[in-house]
Amino acid sequence: MATTKKREMVFFDVEATQSLSLPGECSLLEFAAILVCPRRLVEVSSYSTLIRPDDASADGGVLSASSGAPSFEDVFPDIFELLDGRVWAGHGIRRAGYPRMREAFAAFGLGAPEPVGVVDSLDVLLAQGAQGCFGPAAAGDDGQVEDEEAAAAALAEHFGIGARRARGLRCLDGARVSLEYQNNQ
Repeated sequence: MATTKKREMVFFDVEATQSLSLPGECSLLEFAAILVCPRRLVEVSSYSTLIRPDDASADGGVLSASSGAPSFEDVFPDIFELLDGRVWAGHGIRRAGYPRMREAFAAFGLGAPEPVGVVDSLDVLLAQGAQGCFGPAAAGDDGQVEDEEAAAAALAEHFGIGARRARGLRCLDGARVSLEYQNNQ
């Protein structure tokens, strides 16, 4: 791993679904990442792909073999190269992104990429009192996030960097919202 890679930052987002035929296992459906200049926090490059799950029932057959979406086996080298040895950033990546990456790589007997640091905007949101300026979409009465996607949309709306959408925030959009949030701090 090059020492310059350690200074690089990658904002990423994943979409996963529970496997119907393999209880307790998740399948990645989408992955998106933005490589960012750490000094100026501007996008250098991006990568986005749908991922066809090995278990066709996992996504209700939406990403069938005929859809043209690659399998995880086809894209894991690109994902590994983007993530390994970089600072990871995103919304809810400690709770969702990082565990999903580890699960996906482990399912194929592969070592998962490892971050040199993690910046999670969900942690920042919760540290600011969750209910504070982001409203009930961000957290429930107990301070726990009930809907991470709604919380990300609330952040985007708060900072004027996107229309609030309770559902349908694509992974690349989600990574860009996280980048814009960091730029507005």
